[in-house]
This record gives sequence, structure tokens and C-alpha cells, in this order.
Amino acid sequence: MTNSNEVPLMFQAQISGRGQIQYIRNPEQSERWVDEWVEAAAIDAPQFSSNIKTKEYKITWRFVSNSGQDEDIIRPVIAAKGFPFYPGASMKGAFLRTCPPAQRERYCGGKLNSNDTQPGILRFHGGYPQDATWVEQPLIDVVHPQEKWQVKDNSSHSAFLQISLYQPTLVFGISSTLELTDSEWETIWNIWDKAIEKGIGSRVSAGYGQPVNHPESKLVTFSLRGQGLASQLIDKSGEFRPNIFKAVLRGHTLRLFSGVTDENTSEELTRELWGGFAGKNGAVVGQLGIAFNAVDLEMDEYRYGRNFMPIYELNTGTLNILSMGNISTEYKKELRNLATQIFRFSMLLGGFGKSWRRIDHRIFFPDYLEDNKPMIGCHWQFTPQSNKYYFPVNSLSHITNILNDIQNTVNNWLKLKGKTPNNQISSWRESFHPQKVQIWGRIAEDEDDSLAVKWFHGNYKGVQSIKGSSLTGKMGQIGRIWHRMYPHYIKNKEGEMKRKGREYVELLTIFPDKKDKKTQEFLTFLPTSGFTKLWGK
Repeated sequence: MTNSNEVPLMFQAQISGRGQIQYIRNPEQSERWVDEWVEAAAIDAPQFSSNIKTKEYKITWRFVSNSGQDEDIIRPVIAAKGFPFYPGASMKGAFLRTCPPAQRERYCGGKLNSNDTQPGILRFHGGYPQDATWVEQPLIDVVHPQEKWQVKDNSSHSAFLQISLYQPTLVFGISSTLELTDSEWETIWNIWDKAIEKGIGSRVSAGYGQPVNHPESKLVTFSLRGQGLASQLIDKSGEFRPNIFKAVLRGHTLRLFSGVTDENTSEELTRELWGGFAGKNGAVVGQLGIAFNAVDLEMDEYRYGRNFMPIYELNTGTLNILSMGNISTEYKKELRNLATQIFRFSMLLGGFGKSWRRIDHRIFFPDYLEDNKPMIGCHWQFTPQSNKYYFPVNSLSHITNILNDIQNTVNNWLKLKGKTPNNQISSWRESFHPQKVQIWGRIAEDEDDSLAVKWFHGNYKGVQSIKGSSLTGKMGQIGRIWHRMYPHYIKNKEGEMKRKGREYVELLTIFPDKKDKKTQEFLTFLPTSGFTKLWGK
């Protein structure tokens, strides 16, 4: 409870020690800001007047509206009586970008000549939460960029705060200065349907502000299930955060491009696809975005000793990769092919979210957990509706062909963009160049037949071990090895995708440090271990 004589943080000057709430090392300030806001906000949701037409939309994850009041933290736009809202001006802008040219002047207005403008007939009143239940969910949201940390040079590792609403139902209002027929109102709402499906508010390409349906903008849809460690919010509660998909896909896009071209071109093409900042040129809106709907999701805690770790079990979820701009049919086909291959690559060699480089030890190494040790890893699969996206592996050599095909897809994208592929070797630690990475694989009979998982926690031969080395990583240092148990699917004579018993393709992706003795010893051991080198030199 705030001291009644103290000025609430939102009204204090944004200087150190006062209204400043952006520092992750001092979460008490942000918690106090939110508590004061929620305490003062009205209980009853704002009501549109009777002459305003309204429509409700469910947001699948979080919604961010940026007030622009601070540089280092995203604070919401707040209406009268404390309710967060999506401004009418933003709504009109999104509507205008989607509205067919023939109707723009009627609905949104336009220029009559160099001096005069004519208003449109529509008035956009913005969107509000349907009720006050938005206050019942955690509002402080942690954004944690890790591109430099994971892909490039193991540097730059920081977190930032924003305030966002969790899965709100938003009510949007539109009115007209003229009496309109029901059919014209249907046309107007159809335009808004198309506008909102590209996301509203901030960070839409990472899954924020996304409605349930995306009939116009979706490029490709994957039905998924997965389990693993959940992200932890400031208040220590766990949350399944769909921005994990964009983070992994963007990282793999950088890795793949840097395997066929120089670093600057890799960054430029990745930024064009997924968005980002381009120095003095400011922010770039990406061509790709994601929207995730967790259809059947359970959150829980993994306990060891007196400690606990939040975990998720996603039984069914739908991931849409979206086209965020207006593009030609031919270009959309190429974009869909690239996005699909990047996603299938991600599923082949790793997972999503925390500890994505490791397999879920609860499934593949339960002996480790019996000693009351922390949870490690994740495990992701396609559901039966999306089994066609598994790579069929009728023999181990098919993995080599698959990786070559993915690199060819990336090369073709370079050519489409007028770039010349080259064989330049990147300085990045996780560049997917055959001289920077090695892929090793074997067929495992079932979930109890993982060889490599034991090598991460003990000796792999005699007294030789990679535990705690630069290869496996340690606290404050990302390792150079990924481990995946990929469900083993083959194509039968009828061309159908079928699971081969309970088998997995066990895969190790290694970015060797040539100066590290333990890494070189391990690479010498691998050919005698039952693993076969499938890609790389």
C-alpha cells in the first residue's frame, strides 16, 4: 500500500531514485508503479455510447500499448479512470493501411488540394479491455534480447521491463457521421478484421497483440506440442511466452545466412525478414511475424529440494508464421518456402524457449533427476495434424541431404535478393558454415537409448569428460553443442509419413573451438562411439 502522503511514481519526475522504474536490478520500483496504478484504476470498464458500433477480439497472449513516456521502459497508454487502452488514432492508422484505395477517402478522409483536407465519415474510438479482470494477471513483462549472447560472440546480455496485459479481450468502437446500412457496417468490420490480424500495439512480430484468427496474413501453420522450462516473471511466477518462437527462428536465420554470406549481409537480410534496428535508419518492420495460440496448455512447477522451477506442458498449440506486409503472390510463395524450411530446421536440431539446446531430462535421462537435481531441457514435436513437416529419415544419410537442401534454400533467397553467395567464414561462434559446425547422428531405439545425454554429466570414455567444458558450457557461458532427440519418421511406399516404432534420430550439433583440448579429444572419440558425422568438415 502506498503512503498516502507520497506522490505516486507515475507522477514523479523520471530521474534516478524517483519515478525511474526501468532497472531490472530494482524490481520494487516497477512493482510499486503497477500496484499504485491498479489500486487507483476504475473497477467498471468504460462503456461506449449507444451510437458507437463495437466488436470484441480475444488476444492470444500479451498486449502492449506504448505511451512513449520513457526511453527504457514501455508503459501503457492509460485512459480516463486508469484503464489501459488502444488509442483511436492508432486504430485509424491500422484501418487505413488495410482499407482498399477506393474506400479510403470515404471512410478515413484525404486531401482535397494542397491546403485543404476532407474528413472521412468514420470515427475510431480505440479499444478497451472488456472488464477489469486485466488486473488479476501479472502485468510486469521481461524482454530479454540474446542474439549477441547466443549467436555472435557471447557478449551483451541484458533484460528490460515493459508493462503489458495478459490475454485480454478488447472491445473496439467505430462510429459514423452518416447512417449506414448493415451491409456497409459488415464491410467496415471486415476491413478491421484484416487490420487487426497483423497485430496491434508494439512488438507484434514477436507474438504480442495478436488475435486468434489470421485468415489473410498467415503464410504457414504448424500444430505443435512441447514441454520444458518456462520463463520466470519478476514476481517469480512462470509463464509460457510465445516470443520464444521468434527468438529461436531469428537466431537460426542469422546462423544460416552467415553460413553462405558475410556478416553484414546476414544481418541485413535477417532484419528485413524479422525486423530490428538499422542504426541511423531506425527501426525496420520485418516481413515475417508469429502468432501463437496455446490451445491446451498446463503450467506447473518442478521441485528439487527446497527450490522450484516453473515448467510448461503444451498438449496442443497452433503457431502461425505471418506475412506482415502486402506482397505479390509469387514473392509470398518464396517467403513461405524459406520460413517453412527455417522452422523445420529449428525442429530438427533443437527446441524453443529456455534450455532449448538440450533434451528434456525427464524423458530421456530420468536417473539424473532422481538425485534431486535441477530440470534441464525441452522436447518439441509436431502433432498428427502437422506430421507432414517432419523430415523423413529413411537412412542417416538423408540428414546430410536435408541440411544441404536447407542451405540451398538459403542460397536461393540470397539470389532472389540480388546478393552473391560466397564461402566466407564468419567470426560468429554459431555460424552454420561447414567449416564452423559439425552434425553427428545415430538412430536411438527409444527414449531410454540416448547415448550422449550421459556424456554431459559424466565421463564419456575412461576419465575423459566434457562436463563443465567450453563445449557444454557453464554458468555465464553458452556452450558450443546442441543435443536433440528427433522423432524418427520415414516415408512408406505409399508416400505417407509414419513414425518408425519408438525410435529417435539422436543428433549432436557442435561448433568446435579448435583451441580447446577437451573439444578436440571429444571429436576424436565420436567416430568410435556409434555416432556418424553427417555434415561439416
